Amino acid sequence: MKRIKLKITALSPLAIGQKKAGGVSEAGDYIPGAVIRGTIASEILQQAEQPLRTDFSQVENHFKSLFLGKNAAIFHNAYPTAYNEDAPVWVLPATALSSKTKSGFKSAENHGVFDSLIDRFCAERCGHPYDPSCPKDGGRVEPYGGFYSTINGAYEKRSVSKRLLTRVGINRRRATAEEQILYSIEVLNEVQGEKKDPVVYRSAILVEDNDLAELLARFINAHKFRLGGGASRGLGKVEISAEVEGVNLDAGDRVDKFNQKLRDRWETWAKIFSGSQADGGKNRTYFSLDLQSDAILTDQWRRTMVISPEMLCQFADVSDPSLNLEVAYSSYDYRSGWNAAWGLMKDMELITNKGAVYLFSTELPDAWQNAWNAVELKGVGERTAEGFGQVRICNDFHLVFREEPA
Repeated sequence: MKRIKLKITALSPLAIGQKKAGGVSEAGDYIPGAVIRGTIASEILQQAEQPLRTDFSQVENHFKSLFLGKNAAIFHNAYPTAYNEDAPVWVLPATALSSKTKSGFKSAENHGVFDSLIDRFCAERCGHPYDPSCPKDGGRVEPYGGFYSTINGAYEKRSVSKRLLTRVGINRRRATAEEQILYSIEVLNEVQGEKKDPVVYRSAILVEDNDLAELLARFINAHKFRLGGGASRGLGKVEISAEVEGVNLDAGDRVDKFNQKLRDRWETWAKIFSGSQADGGKNRTYFSLDLQSDAILTDQWRRTMVISPEMLCQFADVSDPSLNLEVAYSSYDYRSGWNAAWGLMKDMELITNKGAVYLFSTELPDAWQNAWNAVELKGVGERTAEGFGQVRICNDFHLVFREEPA
C-alpha cells in the first residue's frame, strides 16, 4: 500500500458547504475527503470522454479499482496547516482542556492545553471525581478542540478564517438582477496571516496498488481542479500537488508509551489515595482510539456514537472476548451532501464528531499488534473511502498532562 500526500493550496475562496442556516450557506473548517474524491473522479471521467487522450483516465479498470472496487482508495480529509509546513495535522481529542479565560497553546497570553484522559481514568478507578483547574492561575478549564501540528516539539493551533460573500440572484431571461433574491455564502479565505500567505491544506490518499498510486499522483499533478461549490462564480480554484510515499506503521510503539505513562500516573494517584483498593489493571493493556474525522457508526442497524468492543473486533477482524470499553467521550451531529454523479442530495446521516475518544483494555495485546495498524489504515464505520472514520491509536497528545501543558 502507498500513501499519496496531497498539498492543496487555495487560489480563491472555497465554498465548502456544511449546512444552511436561513439564507446563509455555512462553510466547514476543512475540506472533506468526499469533496476531494468527487472532484478527482469527475476530472478523470471528463478526461476519459476526450477521444484523443491516452492517459490512465481512459482505462476503465483503473477507475473501478480506485472508486468502486473492494479495496477502493481512501481519501482523507484535508486540514489547514501553515504555509510551507510539512508536518501532519491532527485533531485535538475531546479530553483536551484549556483555561476558560486564556485558552490556547502555551504562550505569553495563553495558559496552555493539557489532556485529561489518563488522569480522569485513574481518579475514577480510585473512586474520586476528577475536576482539574488551570495549572497557572487555578481558574476554570473547559474542553478545547480544533486542529494542531507539532513543530520541533512545540504544539501549534491550525485553523482557517472565513468571510461572507453576499450575492444577488440573476434573472436568466433578462440577464439582470432579480428582485427579492439576495443570499450569502460563507467561504474559507484563500490567504492567512499578516504576510497574506496562501492557505494550505494537507490530506492523503491511501491506494492498495503501488503502480496505480504512482499513476494517480501523476494525473493529479498534471491537472487543475476546483473544490466545493460556486465554480462558475470564481470560487474553489486550488493547486494540488501529489507525492507518493510509503506507509509508516507505528501504532504498537505508541501503545507501549501510552501504557508506560498510564502505569506511572497510576502510581502517582495510588499514593494520593492510599486507601484505594483498585489494582490499576496491571494484567491488562490499554489503548485509546481517537477519531480524526467524523464517523458514521452502526450497531445492529442502529446509529450510535459509541464503538463497542464487538464493533471494534469486527472492524479489526480480531476475536478477543477480553476486550473491554473503559470510557467513551463522544458527541453527535448530522451531515448530508450532494452527489454530483447522481445529481441528488445524499441521505442525512447521524455522525459521531471528530475528536471522540474511546479507551479500551485487553488481556490479549498480541492479537492486536497488526490490528492496530490495520484500523488506522482502513478506518472505522461506513463510507471510510470518503474520509469518514479516520482514527489514530493512542494519540500522542494524551501524554500531555496538567503539570506541563502544551
